[in-house]
Amino acid sequence: MRIVVVSDHLVDAELHVDAPDGPVTIVRDRHGGPPYAWIATVEGPAVGTWHATFARAPACGGVALTTQDIAVGTHPGPVPGTPRTALWFTRAGWTPSLENLYSAWVEHMFDAPLDAAPTWNALHEVLRDRTRNFLFDHLGAAEDEQGVIVRPDCADLPYFLRAYFAYKLGLPFGWSRCSRGADGVPPVCGDFATQSNPFPPIDSKPQEPPAWADPKRSGTWESNVRRMGEFFRTTLADAVQSGAGRTPADDETGDYYPVSLSVETLRPGTIFADPYGHVLVVAKRLPQTATSGGVMLAVDGQPDGTVARKRFWRGNFLFAVDPALGAAGFKRFRPVLHDRMSGKWRHLANAELPDYSQEQYASGVEGFYDKMDDVLSPAPLDPTQALLETIDALEEQVKTRVNSVDNGRKFLASGKAAADMPDGAKIFETTGEWEDFSTPSRDLRLLIAIDVARAIPARVARRPERYAMPAGKTPDEVRTELAARLMRELRERKFKYVRSDGTDFELALQDVVDRETSLEMAYNPNDCVEARWGAPAGSDEVLPCKGHAPAAQVTKMTGYRSWFHERKRPPR
Repeated sequence: MRIVVVSDHLVDAELHVDAPDGPVTIVRDRHGGPPYAWIATVEGPAVGTWHATFARAPACGGVALTTQDIAVGTHPGPVPGTPRTALWFTRAGWTPSLENLYSAWVEHMFDAPLDAAPTWNALHEVLRDRTRNFLFDHLGAAEDEQGVIVRPDCADLPYFLRAYFAYKLGLPFGWSRCSRGADGVPPVCGDFATQSNPFPPIDSKPQEPPAWADPKRSGTWESNVRRMGEFFRTTLADAVQSGAGRTPADDETGDYYPVSLSVETLRPGTIFADPYGHVLVVAKRLPQTATSGGVMLAVDGQPDGTVARKRFWRGNFLFAVDPALGAAGFKRFRPVLHDRMSGKWRHLANAELPDYSQEQYASGVEGFYDKMDDVLSPAPLDPTQALLETIDALEEQVKTRVNSVDNGRKFLASGKAAADMPDGAKIFETTGEWEDFSTPSRDLRLLIAIDVARAIPARVARRPERYAMPAGKTPDEVRTELAARLMRELRERKFKYVRSDGTDFELALQDVVDRETSLEMAYNPNDCVEARWGAPAGSDEVLPCKGHAPAAQVTKMTGYRSWFHERKRPPR
């Protein structure tokens, strides 16, 4: 039995769970904020009437804020049935409380200490973890014990999370088919589908449901768990892509809408869409303390199916204000409701959304990052601490790349034929082995991250009012000291990668910075791992290297090098 209390507002309170025979469980740990959550789990609850009370802490009077009786019987309750044409029966509508619950669920799913840098091989590993997923087997059908595979990439991840939550609670869910944008035209969306009508006409042409969704052609439809697995793997994964996150800020047909930049709006479950196609899901915010700046953590899916958590900083969260690319930035799902007048499901319009805002785009790129600094760390930051946290983020990004490049090493060692390399901007978005093992998007972000770390001393000097500047020192003096500390930290921070012969090789962050030119062409999975880390020709490091990209692919990479050198991915 799981009991979750959510609150929009900070309150000093605790959750009391009274068993039928008298023992009381008290939960004082508060998660998140906002929304805030208190979570109680009772293993093997006794039969009878339980009583849950959410009350102010004794120091605040102990007054009960809300109570609920919970009946525990001897047999499982009824399991929601399987509709013949819909994905699930819709039993409720989205409310502010359910949006809060969604945020609390996302945060609890991916929670871990700040220095843990957790990574999962696939989303289903998290969903099957009953300690993380408080909706585990919520429907009473052992639905999370059926071995369903859920492996989203970055654009799929927010949709998969939202769909899973909606499926569990019988809520509306919708998705659109969107373009990626091209030739100066931002993405546009259409062909809106919902849990009630998952196969609407496409381009005004009727769709034939796949076999798994057609009771006349398959028995799969009899099991909603199996159908959801097929829905994730095929229908939803095939329909959604990153263009959905970049529709214009005033668009009302897409699945997301932009929000203002504040503690209240940037809550778990909010997505961040960068202008070049990457999408992350906000998972947690840690407030500023006396010794550290505020932190925002987000999760993203990778082409190989892994899901990892990373912190907000300029090297991970790319932003641009360019109408040709659409509107990047922080966005939330546009709620879906049933329109009584038309009898159809629809998105809420912008005027119906209390937190709709175009604030992110008002002050340009620098204004966006300045505002995020102010939101995450309202009090002035210690300049040295700000530098160290930036280097921490760069180090985290490098170490995450180690795993991705190592997957490419294993692919190369398998003896398979060379991965096909797509043409032009499709190197960032294709499918198959190139998508699984190449790293052009990751490497472009890493190059940008190097620039960001290198620019921190100058950024502090540019905004001295934003930092707790040491007494008696000018901004130029602080910049000089920070530059020296940056060099020392880059030299001292080390990591290892596995070479082609299986041996470890150690590099410093400074090596990565020094090799930035080589990293402009280090994303090809047909190259040996040493080349992908920029090992100098003739060095001991490069000796085990045996694999090289085909000459035709090297020629194409040379032509695309300017994108990485200029840190500007082409519009798509």
